[in-house]
Amino acid sequence: MADKSATTPAGADEQELTDGFHLVIEALKLNGLTTIYGVPGIPITDLGRMAQAEGIRVLSFRHEQNAGYAAAIAGYLTKKPGVCLTVSAPGFLNGLTAAAHATTNCYPMILISGSSEREVVDLQQGDYEEMDQLAVAKSMCKAAFRVLHAADIGIGVARAIRAAVSGRPGGVYLDLPAKLFGQVMNAEAGKKSLIKVIDSAPAQIPAPDAVKRALDVLKSAKRPLIILGKGAAYAQADDAIKALVEKSGIPFLPMSMAKGLLSDMHPQCAGAARSNVLRDSDVVLMIGARLNWLLSHGKGKSWGEAPKKFIQIDIEPREMDSNVEIAAPLVGDIGSCVAALLDGMGSHWTAPPAEWTAAINGKRDDNVAKMAPRLMNNNSPMDYHGALGALRTVIKERPDTILVNEGANTLDLARGIIDIYKPRKRLDVGTWGVMGIGMGQAIAAAVETGNRVLAVEGDSAFGFSGMEVETICRYNLPICIVVFNNGGIYRGTDVNAESADPATTVFVPGARYDKMMEAFGGVGVQAESPDALKRAVDEALSSGKPTLINAVIDPAAGSESGRIGNLNPQSVLKKK
Repeated sequence: MADKSATTPAGADEQELTDGFHLVIEALKLNGLTTIYGVPGIPITDLGRMAQAEGIRVLSFRHEQNAGYAAAIAGYLTKKPGVCLTVSAPGFLNGLTAAAHATTNCYPMILISGSSEREVVDLQQGDYEEMDQLAVAKSMCKAAFRVLHAADIGIGVARAIRAAVSGRPGGVYLDLPAKLFGQVMNAEAGKKSLIKVIDSAPAQIPAPDAVKRALDVLKSAKRPLIILGKGAAYAQADDAIKALVEKSGIPFLPMSMAKGLLSDMHPQCAGAARSNVLRDSDVVLMIGARLNWLLSHGKGKSWGEAPKKFIQIDIEPREMDSNVEIAAPLVGDIGSCVAALLDGMGSHWTAPPAEWTAAINGKRDDNVAKMAPRLMNNNSPMDYHGALGALRTVIKERPDTILVNEGANTLDLARGIIDIYKPRKRLDVGTWGVMGIGMGQAIAAAVETGNRVLAVEGDSAFGFSGMEVETICRYNLPICIVVFNNGGIYRGTDVNAESADPATTVFVPGARYDKMMEAFGGVGVQAESPDALKRAVDEALSSGKPTLINAVIDPAAGSESGRIGNLNPQSVLKKK
């Protein structure tokens, strides 16, 4: 708390005083929010300095969007709101992208931004970085609040925390006008105004009838499938989910950020037979997964022609029937729902028909065998399979390493090639498919867990956040970045036949991204073969030194938009 040296109102000479700066800091600390990701500037520069002085870890980034992605994934990893601190207007808008990303992905996050004064904004008088930030944020975030009085800071922070983590988590905006920070009040009254949030995300128990209905549908299945989404990984109900999968005997398909919830080597894992299990299953139990575009909305040729029944576990009732009919909606938190299903299964649960599991296992083994030779090549320049095969071995040997992954081909192929062995060890672009999450997520993963981090980046994706390599070096974080450099977006071979300008998807040939890391005191390495790539990554992860490896990929490698080229509209007109 501040002392008597603060600006003192008339008649308050003998009071111990505090101000808005200190109340914000104390409110965060009271609730265990001890890390802030952000970019300093007017009007929050001193808030960052004071927070650091009061024991909060404040990590300054080069761009607010990357700080926001760090805060968002920190929320996913810890189940506490990650905090992003930005300046007003442009800084707020940069952070808002990440807050919207957090809401879409159900990550708890709080975006705190300084802002112009209400009376100036409302009269549109042209203040420095003037913007009605609260109005803008309301349409993008799960919730948005503004605090105008120092005595309400405790309430504002408490409401933001509860909104971020309760029910379906999401991004929350907290607007703090510049004048708020300098407001002075009695220190004891200020302390009493702070709130420690109790039971911020209470369990939501599913209805017994809903549990029975779900079990009845599951019992009727001849070809059942369990789909694990990143919500299941976020729930940290790892033991219960593992017990449910193993007790049921049902094959499971992990979505990309649910990989490792049960090891990809688990005998029931159907990841290598994804197309088959989606097409041929008759009953699908979804745990923390949504029938969005990543699952073809639960319909179409990906799901085959046979009718399917869906059982869906979700804490949000409105998610049910969003794309197809849900035969057995199970509304509640994942831990409680899974525990209820386990209890209801009893001790004599019947495993799925052997012909179903045998067919899946056969297809999985065939696909793995067919892929194996492609992953073992040592071509120079590298193709994606050879390079990812080398990284696959790295993760197998170092299963505690957190893999951050983004790109087009780099992302799509890595999802299927690199096996994950432990929960929450794979972080990627999530539901929106956002490029640019890489460096922010890598930084937060290292900070929040203390683990080594391997960030596998397409060269295009890396460009969105590449300057954060300076942040990685400044904080000396144990992050190894591998840039898959094929000289362009999707490929580096497109040609512009109309002018001297390069094609829109082509970058500078032979670019040396490793030199960027060297410029800031980190380690830069050029790797031109899978063997060289593996050696460089092993050395980086063993040393813990900030490292960037420029992995030279054949410019002709890769396909348009990776595996989602069908989403890229094609012109039907022919050039004359």
